[in-house]
Amino acid sequence: MSTQVKAGLWITTTILFISSTFYGYQMVFTPNFLVKKESKVLLIPNGTEFPQLIDSLKVGGYVVDMISFGFLARLLDYQENIKPGAYQIPSNANNFSVIKMLKSGRQVPIRLTFHNLRTKTQLIEKIDAKLQMNRADFDAFMNNPDSVAQLGFDTTTIVSMFIPNTYEFFWNTKPHVFFRKMKKEYDKFWTAERLAKAEALKLTPVQVSILASIVETETTKSDEMPRVAGVYHNRLKENMMLQADPTVVFAVGDFTIKRVLSGHKAVDSPYNTYKYNGLPPGPIYVPSIRTLDAVLNRENHDYLFFCAKEDFSGYHRFTRDFNEHLANARKYQKALNEAGIR
Repeated sequence: MSTQVKAGLWITTTILFISSTFYGYQMVFTPNFLVKKESKVLLIPNGTEFPQLIDSLKVGGYVVDMISFGFLARLLDYQENIKPGAYQIPSNANNFSVIKMLKSGRQVPIRLTFHNLRTKTQLIEKIDAKLQMNRADFDAFMNNPDSVAQLGFDTTTIVSMFIPNTYEFFWNTKPHVFFRKMKKEYDKFWTAERLAKAEALKLTPVQVSILASIVETETTKSDEMPRVAGVYHNRLKENMMLQADPTVVFAVGDFTIKRVLSGHKAVDSPYNTYKYNGLPPGPIYVPSIRTLDAVLNRENHDYLFFCAKEDFSGYHRFTRDFNEHLANARKYQKALNEAGIR
């Protein structure tokens, strides 16, 4: 072989080596994910196979060079080791770092906040919108007497286990793991001090939640909540009907009602406190921590009645005298009529 031929082969080999090395470097370390885009979460459902993952990456606009990603994924044995979950993909990330994260299953937790929820259905919808859980399975769990009994609740009181706050879960958390964590958070909330206060009121934690759910739907004023709680506590002590309008609205199931009328009060439901004595069987709202504490620290007074003020300030007039209460109610009803609220 002539010197010229040898030189040509050496040059060709060198060029190929440099080219392959350069492409290899680019394939591994050059930014390929969300290039010049903001970081975002990639969701990989249970049972996802590599072709489905590729489709998700294409639809989401995550990857610039899909061939290099697929080739490196095969080299790193990721195609057969896909782990479901939610993954935070950084902007300008390279193939190697993303594959390493996905293969290790290093998920980002999903933040789930409970607030402003009235019904069990709304609660399930809130969770379903944030987590991968099978909604049917979750619904079945919450409506299964045996399942919720293991947590210390029944199918009507299970809502009280959800203390409004922000919690972190992995996107593909299974229902039984989810419920165990929420029960743990519930037990953490009910400290020895709070339990002692509930006992002093002769209420169980669940009963506190039910009463707090009524208080929260009666007033949005934090400074007034302990006084409203005191009224209902006095009624319970004197074995009077609570006659709370929000329980009627819950019983009717129409949360657009602005004025509770006689027809509404006639509905036959255990949640209707105009027809049934004592607390309703379950919460009519998921009460906030401030309202739960307002009940536990209820104002000690002798009021038995309260009525919204006619100035629509959101505050109420309180009294122990029934005739005075009727006078207050007439003022408010007149204001409603003048405002055209029917």
